[in-house]
Amino acid sequence: MWGSPWENMRRAETALAEALGCGEDNASYNQEKCSVNDISGDVPSPQTSSSQTPSKVVSGDAGRADLIVLPEMFTTGFCVDPSHAEGVIDDGAAAVAWMRRMSVRYDAAVTGSVAVTDGERYFNRMYFVRPDGCVEHYDKRHLFAMGGEADHYTAGCRRVVVAWRGVRILLQVCYDLRFPVFARSRGDYDMIVYAANWPTPRIAVWDTLLMARAIENQCYVAGVNRAGRDPWCDYCGHTALIDPYGRVAVSCGEGEHVVTGDIDMDRLTAFRRKFPVLEDRDAWLADESWRG
Repeated sequence: MWGSPWENMRRAETALAEALGCGEDNASYNQEKCSVNDISGDVPSPQTSSSQTPSKVVSGDAGRADLIVLPEMFTTGFCVDPSHAEGVIDDGAAAVAWMRRMSVRYDAAVTGSVAVTDGERYFNRMYFVRPDGCVEHYDKRHLFAMGGEADHYTAGCRRVVVAWRGVRILLQVCYDLRFPVFARSRGDYDMIVYAANWPTPRIAVWDTLLMARAIENQCYVAGVNRAGRDPWCDYCGHTALIDPYGRVAVSCGEGEHVVTGDIDMDRLTAFRRKFPVLEDRDAWLADESWRG
C-alpha cells in the first residue's frame, strides 16, 4: 500500500522546522517572501510501503515566509489509480488540518494539492490555507489522460484566484501548465502557482512553459515540482520562481535544494503600466462550463 499520509506530513513538518528555523510557538513574521520547495523521495509500487520525503522548504531569513508551496499530491505521491491507495485517500480533512497547523505556526499561507474523495468521486484538489483558518481550493481541470488520471479523477471547472497579503494568486496543477487559454490573465492576478509532479524526460517543457506563462501574462510564476522517483517516472525537481520578464529569479535546480524568492509588487505594477500588453489581449476566454 501507499505510505501513510501522516508519515509524509510529519516528514514535511520536520523539513519545515529545519528550513524555517522556528518552532510551534514562534512569533509571526510579515515579510513578502514566497517559499517554494521540492518534495523528493523514492515511491515504490503500490504493493510496497512508501512515502514522499520532503526537502527543506525554501525560506529567506529564518522563519520569514508569506507563502509555503508544496507539490502535487504531496501526501501520497502521484496516485493515478485511487484504488491502489484504498484507505489512504480520504476527504482531505486530515491534510487540511495539518496545513492549518503549519500555516499558524509560520504565519504563512500553505498551498499544495492532495488526492481527495468527494462523495463518490475523486479530485486532484489544490488547497490554499491561511493562518486564520480560511481554506479555499481549486480542483485540477486538465487531467493527464495519457497517464490514466482522467480515468479515475473528475476534472474541475472553476478557475480560482486567491488574494493573500496584497498578491492575487491563480492556482494551477501540473498538466494545466500546457493550456494557456485557461490561465490567461484577465487582469485579475499577479502570480500563478503550479504544484506539479512533472517527470524528468519532459523537464525542458516545464522550464520553458513556466517562463512563457510569466511573459504572456506579465506576472510572477512559481512552479513547484517534486524530486525523486515512483514506479513510472523519475522527477528531477527544477522548482523555480519566474519574474514577469520571463527570467528565472530563483531555482532549485535538480534534487533537493532550499531557495527563496521575493514578489515585488511595486516593480510588477510599474512594468504593467509602462508596457501594458494585457490591454491588447484577445477577448475570448476558456469555456468554464466544460468538464472532462
